[in-house]
Amino acid sequence: MPDSPEVGVGPHPTPWPEDPRLDPELLATGDRRNVVDRYRYWRIEAIIADLDTRRHGFHVAIENWQHDLNIGTVVRTANAFLAAEVHIVGRRRWNRRGAMVTDRYQHVRYHPDAIALLDFCASADLPVIAVDNLPGAVPLETCVLPRRCMLLFGQEGPGLSEHARTAADMVCSIAQFGSTRSINAGVASGIAMHAWIRQHASGSAYDG
Repeated sequence: MPDSPEVGVGPHPTPWPEDPRLDPELLATGDRRNVVDRYRYWRIEAIIADLDTRRHGFHVAIENWQHDLNIGTVVRTANAFLAAEVHIVGRRRWNRRGAMVTDRYQHVRYHPDAIALLDFCASADLPVIAVDNLPGAVPLETCVLPRRCMLLFGQEGPGLSEHARTAADMVCSIAQFGSTRSINAGVASGIAMHAWIRQHASGSAYDG
């Protein structure tokens, strides 16, 4: 069986470029991180600073009352689609394994409960777009998402809390055609984020 190809790049040839964004240790030993080619050898702080210059206008929030295992996936997807921030509502502890280290580059904010999250949204003038397959929900496939908004997802299993459902400016549903009642929050968040991208940021991605 052939060996798997190495991820990333090896040590940088000398002389090294004079660029304060570059990390001397990575230049010396190689950069095997899961980052696009644009950020090879860059310091973490430099990557975050560059991302901050072009983050999108949507935020993502997920309720975490029972140590939801989907949160790592939500963070990783939010990083891929360049969300402004990820907001975790409830417990601060979550399984970072699914994030695949992307939480190093993604801003994550914590709120003790839904009321605190909604207070933040009001102060930041962010409409709350809850995503759940509830009666009367607007189909995500046809609705127009605000350019600046909070995409809110509930706990795996029970879905959105009652307070989150009633306080949302709009509730959107995701069309399903099989036998299951719902899809998990990690998948739902990716679908909703990509819906925002298609409406507001299509074609703006970096290659590599």
